[in-house]
Amino acid sequence: VQLQASGGGLVQAGGSLRLSCTVSGRTPKFYAIGWFRQAPGREREWVSSISSSDGSTYYLDSVKGRFTISRDVAKNTVTAYLQMNALNSEDTAVYFCAAGDPMGVVVFPSASQAYEYWGQGTLVTVSS
Repeated sequence: VQLQASGGGLVQAGGSLRLSCTVSGRTPKFYAIGWFRQAPGREREWVSSISSSDGSTYYLDSVKGRFTISRDVAKNTVTAYLQMNALNSEDTAVYFCAAGDPMGVVVFPSASQAYEYWGQGTLVTVSS
């Protein structure tokens, strides 16, 4: 399973960005998708997840109401999106997408151990 994240960039505070994560390889539709981020000098932090079974979504409290995760299923790929609105400096980080067994992700969406596959990061920089 391969994951490719994209969509990062430089944005002013209050602006928006949409990150994409394309999942390909073996049975991409099976996997739940999560987004994590890591700011400079800080530990990696879970941001949001979406279930592959019923589309349930989960969010870090600090992004609720500002970020929206979604998922599009194609024949051989799945693309997960993270729409980020009202960005602030605290959102500056490298964002990673990850794929995991939906049973594990539903129980522990914020646990990095629930995710088996990881993509490379995409940098989001919010200027104040």
